[in-house]
Amino acid sequence: MTGINEKKMIDFKRITPKDKELYESFMPDSEERGCEFSFANLYLWGRQNMAAFGDNVLLFSQFDRRSVYPYPVGDGDKKAAIDAIIEDAEARGIPCRITGLSDNAREKLSQLYPDKFRFHSDEGSYDYVYSIDDLADLKGRKYHSKRNHLARFYESTPNLEVVPLCEGNLHLAKEMTDLWYEEKLSENPDGDFQMEMAALDRAYRHFEELSLVGIMLLSEGKVLAVTIASRITPDTFDVHFEKARAGVNGAYAAVNSEMAKYIRSRFPEVKYLDREEDMGIEGLRRAKKSYHPHHQVRKSWACLLEDGCDY
Repeated sequence: MTGINEKKMIDFKRITPKDKELYESFMPDSEERGCEFSFANLYLWGRQNMAAFGDNVLLFSQFDRRSVYPYPVGDGDKKAAIDAIIEDAEARGIPCRITGLSDNAREKLSQLYPDKFRFHSDEGSYDYVYSIDDLADLKGRKYHSKRNHLARFYESTPNLEVVPLCEGNLHLAKEMTDLWYEEKLSENPDGDFQMEMAALDRAYRHFEELSLVGIMLLSEGKVLAVTIASRITPDTFDVHFEKARAGVNGAYAAVNSEMAKYIRSRFPEVKYLDREEDMGIEGLRRAKKSYHPHHQVRKSWACLLEDGCDY
């Protein structure tokens, strides 16, 4: 018989592509959220688990050798959901880390549990969100150098084709990205590419199940660049992967702009592209800022003071 004071674990189950419809049914349409709450990202990266809890869905993520609880998704009782998370962490004997806190979620958690959590914020985890029109059209003085860079690419690239990804041509995209990783690993054998390689391979294998969309740029039968995204809110797509063949100057800029045009033409209601975080990498930060984001999704994480965790 279970002891009356024994803590209960939540019955989490490993996420599969079949959970997409259930998970997204809990997502409030009006709520802005970070890229980590995209169902595609949940399935593609790390070991992610979920459980329905009233009118919320709870998540338990094992990523980069740490266990965390993303903030509950849904319109249900947040106090009951967080209580269940705290109890689950105690039962597992792990620190209670709650991640993916928007400013509103952080304020809500502070109100529900005054002086119970320590909050941490890292600019490297903030998402860069762009106007889809800005990335598609590159209008105005602030994009002058980008337009010139693109013009040189188009002038030097004969017979360029922008081809939507589908089950019939994913093998071509995979050949190009496999070559990209092979070249990167030959340059840096200790490079940390394994998790990303596994995530992209999953994306190819479950492309339609995850409702992914993407394009590739081809010139004279050669794939120059590939990008893949999915919808995260009614008006926002999240760009998961973007790879360009080494030595093709301007291919990244071109696939970025062409993807914005493609999504805008196929989904005219979409206003924004979330191009995810810079992870504190200075070069990546400069590149993302150079495209003048419309805004950033600020995020923080929390840990119970009694657990004393810094991360």
